[in-house]
Amino acid sequence: MFTSLASRHKQPLARLALAITLGTFGLPFWAGNAQAHGGHAEMVPLQAGLEEFGATVKWDDYANVFTIAKDGVYLKVKPNSKVAMLNGKRMELTVPVVFKGKTAFMSKDFINQVFQSGLDSTFVVETRPNPLNPLSAEEITTAVDIVKKSDNYKPGFRFTEVSVKEPPKDQVWNFVYTGQNVTQPRQASIVVLDGKHVIEALVDLNSKELKSWKPIEGAHGMVLLDDFATVQNAVETSPEYAQALAKRGINDVKKVVATPLTVGYFDGKDGLAQDKRLLKIVSYLDVGDGNYWAHPIEGLVAIVDLEQKKLIKIEDEALIPVPMKPTPYDGRGRKGVSVKPLEITEPEGKNYTISGNSIHWQNWDFHVRLDSRVGPILSTVTYDDKGKKRKIMYEGSLGGMIVPYGDPDVGWYFKAYLDSGDYGMGTLTSPIARGKDAPQNAVLLDATIADYTGAPTSIPHAMAVFERYAGPEYKHQEMGQPNLSTERRELVVRWISTVGNYDYIFDWVFQQNGTIGIDAGATGIEAVKGVKSKTMHEDTAKEDTRYGTLLDHNIVGTTHQHIYNFRLDMDVDGESNSLVEVNPVIAPNDRGGPRTSTMQTEHKVVGTEQQAAQKFDPSTVRLLTNFSKENKVGNPVSYQLIPYAGGTHPVAKGANFGQDEWLYHRLSFMDKQLWVTQYNPEEKYPEGKYPNRSDKDSGLGQFTQDNHSIENTDDVVWLTTGTTHIARAEEWPIMPTEWVHVLLKPWNFFDETPTLNLNSPK
Repeated sequence: MFTSLASRHKQPLARLALAITLGTFGLPFWAGNAQAHGGHAEMVPLQAGLEEFGATVKWDDYANVFTIAKDGVYLKVKPNSKVAMLNGKRMELTVPVVFKGKTAFMSKDFINQVFQSGLDSTFVVETRPNPLNPLSAEEITTAVDIVKKSDNYKPGFRFTEVSVKEPPKDQVWNFVYTGQNVTQPRQASIVVLDGKHVIEALVDLNSKELKSWKPIEGAHGMVLLDDFATVQNAVETSPEYAQALAKRGINDVKKVVATPLTVGYFDGKDGLAQDKRLLKIVSYLDVGDGNYWAHPIEGLVAIVDLEQKKLIKIEDEALIPVPMKPTPYDGRGRKGVSVKPLEITEPEGKNYTISGNSIHWQNWDFHVRLDSRVGPILSTVTYDDKGKKRKIMYEGSLGGMIVPYGDPDVGWYFKAYLDSGDYGMGTLTSPIARGKDAPQNAVLLDATIADYTGAPTSIPHAMAVFERYAGPEYKHQEMGQPNLSTERRELVVRWISTVGNYDYIFDWVFQQNGTIGIDAGATGIEAVKGVKSKTMHEDTAKEDTRYGTLLDHNIVGTTHQHIYNFRLDMDVDGESNSLVEVNPVIAPNDRGGPRTSTMQTEHKVVGTEQQAAQKFDPSTVRLLTNFSKENKVGNPVSYQLIPYAGGTHPVAKGANFGQDEWLYHRLSFMDKQLWVTQYNPEEKYPEGKYPNRSDKDSGLGQFTQDNHSIENTDDVVWLTTGTTHIARAEEWPIMPTEWVHVLLKPWNFFDETPTLNLNSPK
């Protein structure tokens, strides 16, 4: 369940905030001159207490005023004044804010008075637990304890997954529509790593039993967080690696930062034994500028055996000087930009409510949980159409992604990062900073997952939810008539994951008109290569930039791709769906008149999974259609599938590899933008469940082998999008966020424009 300091157990907020403040900081009560109800008020430090509560506090020394913000609440208050401005409206404080020395103090009732003033009705108590709710900290502990107490357990086991076992789909939908409880008991799916061996377990949380224990043959499992420490120690304690560093003038191994990378699969051509649990290590030099990524130790690769916990091989094929130019990316040494505040206020509170893990906004209802592998999973998405709650999507999430590089050199040829499948992007969730990563009015939600030891771990500010203005929904100016227009609002669910040098931002965007957008943004720092050339005018420049762009002196940004695949279990007005292609065509005019040609459309129903797998052609409309449901004029209801809706980098129209590459055959999902498969609850990931070092396609390539019919069946849509990233100077040393967009749009799903009510009298 999501937790927020504003909602946790619905405790009185002042008591909760006070307990946090005193417990965290060890600060005593202070009774000053402030009076409350004829007596001394109990006072606590203002800034520490409010920031621990999750609010931001800014002091304007010139204006002598505090500005306090949290979610949609904005308070301006002057010391020693009982009058404050709450979202632009006057409010009376029981006790004024006062200074004692240089520290401001507030009464212990301050938070309760301000944030429970009728504005904060965002969080609603969940009356009945949703069967898709993620495992609580207590449930994680119980499940792991059951495994540890079993005869199967051995010391040293590590946990790559501890998550809720989803009940059958029909039972979940029935719960949403009728409130009937699911029959499946509460269960936990667990994946355990025993050295290089992967084991799947199932725990019944009701009966407290271990229901199954299944070793998975040939699987290597994910890279875990403690592997990072293993490889760093292996590098630092290797005499051979120290010698290789000394050749490069590096004598302090403690200044070397090792990055653990999966080795991939090359049919033995890389000389690595397939049955070993290995990682390749490329390293960077920490020169004190805060950006070790700008100082690659080029041409040097170490191979670490994770079971032996030692370095077993060094590949040293190029002696390239380490770029030493200080390259900070945090703005140090630059003149700052002064901007006036931009405040987003919601003076009457939020337009959405959060009950447990379920979110309601206008006509939309959906459930969201954080998965340790793929991040947010949105489930049971419905739209209230004039009082009728209509199904749109059972489950949507990032399925998987890959970042493959195109340089064949020793330190680069194996780089093809399966960020979610190999590393677990949910585990690498980056806490969201209010006012920077998300707007000031965002509600920030914590999440709980299991770490590699099986212990429950809370991720603060794991996701953000906020409403925003998104331009005009529609407009028309009729001559001589009043203007008619209305604003478009969007509800955004935002999540950020940091995987090494790159940071990925994912937005699920809900529009009032039934459209769902998925925006994927890439930022962070480019993975760069050290080269001999300082400028493009040197003799070495042509060869140095063969596989990339010279971004700085001795620095090349290597050409690569960011390819995302989204798994979308669409249920368009039900589970009987088909894939339809609509093609505009030029047809001869056989009706007479001066025109020789006409515009018409041809419709084609796609029959099988393999026929559905195709590259994106923007001239074709692709629909997921329910032929058993019609709108008022008899057209079947549909949703349009748009896997690429624009971006500034070139679209990744396919995998930029020859068809004889093993990577091409292992990961079919990246070469086509549209896949449709018949629903199978075990088919979750486009790259397969265990892609690390996999020697075959265990994902979409395998899912479509049996070539099931996808006509009038329960279909799952897989949309692949992304960019081919050709580096440019403006992305160095830190990359402004680059976005790509996926869209799901209603197509004859409604009887008319669904937002006509936005202009109705209030």
